[in-house]
This record gives sequence, C-alpha cells and structure tokens, in this order.
Amino acid sequence: MAASELKAKMIVDKAFRIDEVDPRIYGSFIEHLGRAVYGGIYEPTHSTADANGFRQDVKDLIKELQVPIIRYPGGNFVSGYNWEDGVGPVEERPKRLELAWRVVEPNYVGTNEFAKWAKELGTEVMMAVNLGTRGVDAARNLLEYCNHPGGTYWSDLRIKHGYKEPHNIKTWCLGNEMDGPWQIGQKTAEEYGRLAYETAKAMRLVDPDIQLVSCGSSSTGMPTFPEWEATTLEHTYEVSDFVSLHQYYGNRDGDSANYLARTMDMDHFIHTVISTCDYIKAKKRSKKKMFLSFDEWNVWYHSNDQDKKIDPWTIAPAQLEDIYNFEDALLVGSMLITLLRHADRVKMACLAQLVNVIAPIMTEEGGKAWKQTIFYPYLHASIYGRGTSLLPIVDSPKYDAQDYTDVPYLDSAAVYNEQKDEVTIFAVNRHLTEGLQLTCDVRGFEHYTIIEHIVLEHDDLKAGNSAHDEKVKPHSNGASELKDGYVTANLSKASWNVIRLKKINH
Repeated sequence: MAASELKAKMIVDKAFRIDEVDPRIYGSFIEHLGRAVYGGIYEPTHSTADANGFRQDVKDLIKELQVPIIRYPGGNFVSGYNWEDGVGPVEERPKRLELAWRVVEPNYVGTNEFAKWAKELGTEVMMAVNLGTRGVDAARNLLEYCNHPGGTYWSDLRIKHGYKEPHNIKTWCLGNEMDGPWQIGQKTAEEYGRLAYETAKAMRLVDPDIQLVSCGSSSTGMPTFPEWEATTLEHTYEVSDFVSLHQYYGNRDGDSANYLARTMDMDHFIHTVISTCDYIKAKKRSKKKMFLSFDEWNVWYHSNDQDKKIDPWTIAPAQLEDIYNFEDALLVGSMLITLLRHADRVKMACLAQLVNVIAPIMTEEGGKAWKQTIFYPYLHASIYGRGTSLLPIVDSPKYDAQDYTDVPYLDSAAVYNEQKDEVTIFAVNRHLTEGLQLTCDVRGFEHYTIIEHIVLEHDDLKAGNSAHDEKVKPHSNGASELKDGYVTANLSKASWNVIRLKKINH
C-alpha cells in the first residue's frame, strides 16, 4: 500500500466504552408532507402496490435499511392535525386544508394504515400528538384508540374500524417544534411546559408503559436556545423520558471544507442540551437521567428555492425534494458518527425523512424507487453500527474552516458487537484533495481479521444519483490491512469508510 503524506492515529479498545448503541438511533420519519406518503410509501395504482395500496419496492428498500422506528405523522403537520379525520371508512374521511405546508390533506392514510404498514416492516412507530391546536383530550383519546385492548369508547371504535388488536405504540412525541413562529399554535416555554406536563400526566394514566419525548428547541439558531430546554424541562423533567433535538445543514455558499466541518456544531448542540438537562436534574435533586431524541436531522437546502414556487392547495405536490450529492453523503456519515459518539445520551434519532422528502429513498410515480447518495452511510451505520459504541482515542491532523477551528481531518467512531465478535470502524476523511493514512491500534482484539473495507468515494463532490444513473455507490476494495494488532488503512480523499473486523475462531 502506498502511504499518504497525511497521517492519523487511533486506538480502539473494548475497555473504552461509551455505552450500548440503542438501535433506535437509526430511526427515520414520515410526515404528511409532499410525496412522503402519497406517491411515496402509498401509491395504490403502482405495479408493486400491495392490497393496502403501499408500494412493495419502497418497502423493500426500507427493509434493506433495517429502520427500527419511524416518527409519524409530523412534523409541522401534526400541529394542525385532527387524528379522527384519518380513521374509519376511507370514503367518509374529510379533505382538509393543511396549513403547515398549505396543501389539501385527503386522509387516505391515517393511524391504522400507518401502524399496519410499520408492523409489516418490523418497525416501531413514534407517534406525535397535536399540542398546537389541540391538547390533553385529543392526545389521551388517540392513545386509548391505539393501545387500549377494548371495552371503552375509543378502543371499541378501533375494533369497529377493523383493528381488533391494539397497536401498542410505546413512543410518543409531545408536539413538534412548539417554539417555532412557523408552528400552528406556537407556545411560549411556560405555556408548552405546562401543557406537555398535563398531557403526559393524562397519557400515563391511560398507558403507564409509554415513553414520552418533550419538545426541545427547533434548532440551535433559535434565540431562546437553550433557555427553552431549561424552562420546559422544569415542568416535564419527571414525566418525559427524552428531550428532542432538530438540526439540518446545507452548503449554501459552496464552501465544502466548512460544510464538512458542520458536525462540530452538531456535537456542540448535543453537549449543550446534555448540560441543560443535567442542570435541571441537579436543580430538582432528581435521580433520573434525561436522554436525547435527535428526531430530526439531515441535509436540507437544495430544494428551498423550488419550494417557493409551489401552488397552494394541491394534493401531495413535490415538496422538499432535495437531490443529494456526494458531499452530502459525507456529511450524513459524519452526523451518524457524531450520534454514535454520544450513544450514552442519544438513545433515539430520526433521519428526516425517509421517502421523497429530504430522503435517502426517492420514487417516480408509476416508476422506479431509487437510492440517493445519503442512503449508503445510513445503511452501513444501521447494519454494522449495532453493539457497544467505543471511545476512539484519535490523533489527527486538523484544519481551520470559515466557521470552525481545529477540525480533525479524521472523523471516526467504532462499534463492538460482542455477540457477533465483530468490530466496525467508521471513518470520514474530510480532506478534499489528499488521502489520509490511518494507523489504528486494535491490540485489544486478538485473533481478529479485516473482512471488508467499504468505501464511498467520487472525484466530483457534486455528483449525484438519479432513477436511471447511480453515479455514487460504495465498493469493498478499500486499502487496509491488519498486522501485529494494528490496522493500517489508506482513506482516500473526501471518503466514507467502513472497516469491518471479525474474530477468527481457531
């Protein structure tokens, strides 16, 4: 192997543990927005549609990703949604003005259809309740409808609608981005904290086994961040299990080196929210640890101008349809690495979203379903990033970007799957023009060998995929070797790498 001039060192040892990776960090999100539902997961006239109208080709791609949990039905949508509109005979369901995205919602798909679809995929539902235009009553009724076995008004109504067995949805979001001025029914921190507390209290009386997510700030850019978290958690700390984080990034100015450093901001965001949670814990003298649900994260900027031209009050227009390029896949890889390095506190996360809307999977109506560039790091992390997140000790050359200083060229995480006797090293080389030679000390893993080195690379950072041309896809011909307890790997310029080690049984 020809050595690169840039060199980085790393130690990976099973004693340096962060925590078990909760598989739910590989979750995703389907909102009633654009073509996520209609023309995305649901297209009754499609050649692959099942008896319920859901596309099998899309289901197959989602199964490939092994998505463990999917947030539904929003998002901004949920803050004006009457869940009762989406249950019962489809022909009797009303069409509504949907104010969050200024479209018409036909309600062909609702709670039951989505829960059944998720069950067929083997994934859980993270259900959101409307705390914008509604509150305690609608939330407790929806929970009773979904989870109570029978013998009451709402549970019997579910049975009447053809779903005898309860859906047993165990994860619930208490509203969405309630601090945002764009949100229908925006709340102050005090207003939201009180409403979320009372809603949580009532929901836990209906089903004590549920887990609840309290709304954090809509992003780090909100003027009230992190005061919003501190104020709302004063109310919800003892009744919620998670606080939410949302963050999207884009490369609007074309500065790729700065763009690939944006996970420095994500890391700071997570640290700040953890600090705020722990401050409230101390203030309340609580023994409870608050966990984080990063239930919206992705790249989102390509479609912004196009979305300004959409005519209002149509059904399922093409909205938020970012077509991703190669550098977007690198950033998504780094965002996944960041989540893994915080596995002790981030226990759920949702790549937003799953199909068509800022998504790894795209569809042509009546045609193909295809993989965007960001599909691949998400796939690799979901499949190989299960087990124990290890703390890598890294010594990497660094650079200064426009907004960030001391950015390591090597961005990395490691996961040890004790059950399978496997170790996976995830690594992004952020250098845009030079390879990076990585030397990784894995002496703590005796009798291991490299079984695969997956690489996602392309000479053009702006290269993207389409339904008929997959320019950006991984290969397994990475240059790495393991000798005397050290992995030596050449990470090509601007690349995503997955180095898989497995124990050899003698």
